[in-house]
Order: sequence, then C-alpha cells, then structure tokens
Amino acid sequence: MRSVPDDDWPPATVLVDTDVTCAEVVRSDERLLRSGAPAIHVAVVSDLTVSYGVGVRESAPFLERARAAGIALVRRTSGGTGVLHAPGDLVWSLVLPRSDPRVGSGFVGAYGRLGAGVVRFLRRRGVASEWTAPPHLVPDLCVLSGRGQVLAVDDRVLGGAAQHVSRSALLHQGMIPLDVDRERIARLFDIPGPEPMARLAGLRDLDVEGGAADLAHGLASALADEQGGPEV
Repeated sequence: MRSVPDDDWPPATVLVDTDVTCAEVVRSDERLLRSGAPAIHVAVVSDLTVSYGVGVRESAPFLERARAAGIALVRRTSGGTGVLHAPGDLVWSLVLPRSDPRVGSGFVGAYGRLGAGVVRFLRRRGVASEWTAPPHLVPDLCVLSGRGQVLAVDDRVLGGAAQHVSRSALLHQGMIPLDVDRERIARLFDIPGPEPMARLAGLRDLDVEGGAADLAHGLASALADEQGGPEV
C-alpha cells in the first residue's frame, strides 16, 4: 500500500548524490529542511566519518576515540547518538512541510510509515525487512541503542533513522551501510565481545548486489514511489 493515496498532495523533489562527504550530506539536508519543500535526498558517502546527534556531548568517549584515530566528525541536527559512515554507504532523507498530511500527528514514532520506501527498496532486491524496536545493546551506537526504531532483517540490524523538526518542516533521515567494519566500530564504541557486532548487517552481508550509485538510484526511486515523487 502506498503511503500517499491522495494525488493532490505535492510530489517531492528527488535528489541523488553519488560521491559526497558525510558533512556535505548533512549540510544539504539542513538546506532542504530550511526550504521546507517536499524533498527526497539519497547519497553515497565518499569518506570515513562519524556523525552524531544534536544532543551528544563533544566530550563523549566515542568522539574522543574517533578524533584520536583521525576520523572526520560531523554533528547532525537530528537526534540519536553515533554512527560510523564508510565509503559506499547510503544515506537518505525525507523532508516534508509540517502542514503536509503525510507528516501526520504521530510523526515522532512513524518510522514504519516514513521509512516505507526503504522497505520497498529492499523488497525489490529480494530482502524482507521491517522497522522495529531497537536491541538496547550499545547506548552510544545509534543502530544498537534503545532509541526510536531500527531497520531489521530477521534479528539483524541494517539501518536506523533520526529526525529534526522545525516550525515549518520535518527532516527524517537514515542510513544503510554497504559493508560493516565491525572491528573499527567495536573500537570506536568500546564494544566488548562479538555478540553485539553479530547483530549488525550491511547490504553485502545480505547478498544485495549492484554498485553503490545504482543502489542509491534504486533507493531514491523506492522512496519516491512511497511519497508520490517523480520517477527517478
């Protein structure tokens, strides 16, 4: 079932970037939020970066470890904690005016509705997924924390999402890793033992084929189908 049954609702502008830094993605999303017009943005990250939520202290231990390792940092305006982005990973965002019926009164918990395009994208690639409760395993790592909901494939976590709401618009943004660098993530977030790392999955772990750019366009197309945007 489509998220947008009313053809009178304005379609979203669809933007796809296939080689940009994580910081550039965050700044682009901030501009889209300020504009307030319906938009879908999908990008392929070109660098190794830790992004972190607006409420995270600059002295957080995982940020100190990232600085010591020479990993770029970028603060998001959305919530949540930390995420490691690597070259080839996908990031996506949806911007809607607060007055748009697609936002709805329960947007804070509407991961399944706002992220339905991601589920559609994976289904087209032969992967069944759903937005579900987080595993409550690692507080500082967004996708294994106890906040919001996560994108799950069986008992493995593939991605997550966070929000920034202004007076005029909603930004709902998320990430999907191409590969998972478990060793580096374990070091950055001080994760003991293999069990939490075994819960993480990337697209390659799920045998999703295709280059990162093709996957980005496929994700943008699925998000547009759900939100009533133009063909990609």
